[in-house]
Amino acid sequence: MALDAEQIELVSGLSAVLNKTQLANYFGMCENTFREVEARQPEVSEAYKKGRNQKIAAIGNNLVAQALEGNLTASMFYLKTQAGWKETQHVQQETKEVKSFSDMYGDS
Repeated sequence: MALDAEQIELVSGLSAVLNKTQLANYFGMCENTFREVEARQPEVSEAYKKGRNQKIAAIGNNLVAQALEGNLTASMFYLKTQAGWKETQHVQQETKEVKSFSDMYGDS
């Protein structure tokens, strides 16, 4: 099996939303067959990579633009994923000194 130029263009367009197993299903083949097609037709693999990278870059550029425009959620997401920022929760626990069993349960 081989993919024609139109199908290769589809691979490029769909690569941002479908993984290789899903692409194989889309074209009516199993994943192993799709990978064999990639091996025989390097342009299929290149179309997959190029299409995926273009969409990632477009989404990334949009995320940065949103962050720079003051979108706090976009800013936080960017800093967490790209700058290593994390949210931490500090829990302070009070403890009471217990001298006896009756101190614990208030028995007099």
